[in-house]
Amino acid sequence: MNRKVLKFEIDLDFVLIAVTTSLKDYRTCYLINKNLHFNFVKSPDLEVEIQPGNGPVYFSIYHDYWETTETDFYFIANKGSDGYLVPEMRGTDYFLMIKNYIDDDELEGLIVSLNKIPEIVTAVKIDPKKLKSRENLLF
Repeated sequence: MNRKVLKFEIDLDFVLIAVTTSLKDYRTCYLINKNLHFNFVKSPDLEVEIQPGNGPVYFSIYHDYWETTETDFYFIANKGSDGYLVPEMRGTDYFLMIKNYIDDDELEGLIVSLNKIPEIVTAVKIDPKKLKSRENLLF
């Protein structure tokens, strides 16, 4: 009897920017809102079960939606109530997730603008497919 194997591949249809700063989440969002004309608003904490059986870990999350391009922006803390959202990137404080299409030039401009904010140490694009814990970013 022939055996069929189905391969399941997760579709990561978002862009991820790693942000490093010593500021609290609300202060960083305030600076991004002020300097880049975003409108990040605090959402209920993101609940992720990192290790089955240990209960959920909560992460601070902010959201902005651009109606003209139907693009969702999420600003997510990497360090949560009891662990990291992406443990292999412990040096990263926050992630800026962009769900929907964004032009490469616009993305590059956004990263340059983030790096111009003096309080942000660095902002770099990350390939989510290379992350071991990429499933934690699906919500």
